[in-house]
Amino acid sequence: MGRIEQELVRKSERCMTSPGETKTPARTGIGVEIVGSGMALPSRRVTNDDLAKFVDTSDEWIVQRTGIRSRYLLGDDQTIEGIAGDAVKSALAAAGLEPGDLDLLICASTRPDFLCPALACRVVEQVGAIPCGAFDLNVACSGFLAALGVGESMIRSGSYRTIAVVGAEALSRVVNWEDRRTCVLFGDGAACAILKASDDSSKGILYQRLHSDAERGRALYLPEEQGQIPPGEEERYNGKLGTLQMNGASVYKFAVQILADSVENALDAVGMTSDDISMVIPHQSNIRMLQSSWKRLGFNEDKILINIDKYGNTGAASCGICLHECIATGRVKPGDKVVFVAQGGGLSWGASVWQL
Repeated sequence: MGRIEQELVRKSERCMTSPGETKTPARTGIGVEIVGSGMALPSRRVTNDDLAKFVDTSDEWIVQRTGIRSRYLLGDDQTIEGIAGDAVKSALAAAGLEPGDLDLLICASTRPDFLCPALACRVVEQVGAIPCGAFDLNVACSGFLAALGVGESMIRSGSYRTIAVVGAEALSRVVNWEDRRTCVLFGDGAACAILKASDDSSKGILYQRLHSDAERGRALYLPEEQGQIPPGEEERYNGKLGTLQMNGASVYKFAVQILADSVENALDAVGMTSDDISMVIPHQSNIRMLQSSWKRLGFNEDKILINIDKYGNTGAASCGICLHECIATGRVKPGDKVVFVAQGGGLSWGASVWQL
């Protein structure tokens, strides 16, 4: 067992309770409901055959290795805050709320157009929710999972009652379109979940853990300056600073192990099995990664949301898009227990168990 796996086991055991005790935290006071969800995509759908017109690839090559058949890319006249705003408006409508009902908006994004002002502030303007509080967080593809946890805890603390959690990405603007190993993977999109205080204290997060390992951070990262490139690897970057760089083999090996471990640890910590879970909502990274993980876990395929074939890897928006599809299609409903799991740049990873 490697160092990372040993540390995960140690932390999992620390969360466990004594024999005979319940492992699900006792709930008192404020609960947290997901009362609405929404998503938004750019208007331009790009198939694998479309990519093959300007990238040395083919539909067969991409599908076999990733499971992706299409993705949506922002046009020159579209902005990341525009699609994020559309996702928030859709979620507010589903919740029966107005922009003025929002107390706070949290936005997860890997590479917003501006460092300052925050993307969240610009989304607040887009939806007409000024002077709603707003801030960004960046945990790459684990971002939506992290933002849900932050929002849930802020409501449970009593500081806020209604929070919009947003994941939004324009990854097409930071991929190296000459690198067929990575450019075929990513798509643009946005998703939103509206969190609201509830009198039912059982609703909300039953368990959440986030982890990171910067020692392996260069397996998936985005160098902005020459000094951030490892010595001896300058030629490989070929002047492509500001684009995503990925060691696919390292990320694959890491993700298959970590996804399964994270779900197992989460279920153990709350004393549940796969039978207690209505749906697993994973970050959509690679169909082969997901299939390998679920085979090891023994979950039925109908409990795993897969949509990477339609949208590709949408980064911090991925789990949010999956959540919205689950809600919109009736695959999850109030009272269900679901598991979110994600991994991404950092390297970062984590899982949470929610009672909806």
